[in-house]
Amino acid sequence: MSVAEPGPIGNAIERVSGGQAPGLLRRSLAVGRTRAGLMITVLVVAVAVVGPFVAPASETGFVGAPYTPDAAGTVFGTDYLGRDVWSRFLYGGVSVLALSGLCTVIGVGVGLLVALLAGYSRTWVDELLMRTTDVLLAFPAIVLALLFLAVFEPQPATVVATVAAGHAPRVARVMRAAVLDVAGRDYVRAAESMGLRRWPIRLGDLLPNVTGPLMVETGLRLTYSVALVAGLGFLGLSGLEADQADWGLMINENRLGFTVQPWAVLLPVIAIGLLTVGTNLVADGIARAAAGTDREVGG
Repeated sequence: MSVAEPGPIGNAIERVSGGQAPGLLRRSLAVGRTRAGLMITVLVVAVAVVGPFVAPASETGFVGAPYTPDAAGTVFGTDYLGRDVWSRFLYGGVSVLALSGLCTVIGVGVGLLVALLAGYSRTWVDELLMRTTDVLLAFPAIVLALLFLAVFEPQPATVVATVAAGHAPRVARVMRAAVLDVAGRDYVRAAESMGLRRWPIRLGDLLPNVTGPLMVETGLRLTYSVALVAGLGFLGLSGLEADQADWGLMINENRLGFTVQPWAVLLPVIAIGLLTVGTNLVADGIARAAAGTDREVGG
């Protein structure tokens, strides 16, 4: 813990350094699993982002007979309609990444807002918000998503909202505990004694000092988002156009011909698996660094 530079509210407020997050990132990068996870994640993201620009064929174009592993002019053959599997794969990652990223950002953002409100309210607001999260936590995330999508028409925006709604109460629970721990420290009490309002304290004193658990929770939520979005795509509930390439949908479309043409299923499965493993390794590395157990791994 360090003493902040003098500011407009005086010299007596003790704070954790604003460089806590960069310091945690540096320690995390010293952990071997974090570096490995970043390499895997960056590789998959690069394939998804660059893929549409280097795909040899259109994502909807027919290049041969259905389920032909060695169709002329293809790398991994054709799918169940005769489209190029490799091109479909290169086009199909953008939707998974974009939807997963939005789900994570919105879910973590809403959960963090609830945690800051509840953890530093000391009123009935805390009880109301926490009991609401308890109700939402009673539903598994996939069940909650299917419930919303059964009521509302499946659209990308609906998928983002439903998956984020499943993340928010879990983030709120974890972050509220972190906020409660920080709220009782001396620098927060000093800010209160000087008459600083609650929201400046929340944003200036509480938020910078819960970045460790926040980063860990963000990594975990991203991992779960990838799995949920891909699962909804597999079920045909992602809200995408019928002929639009999507890794989750590719698995479902071509599963019946797996024994004849396995690549149409294996490529998206491998990509989703690598992305999930990569993000999970990054989150675990950050958690180890935040907990101070990274030395045995970092070497």
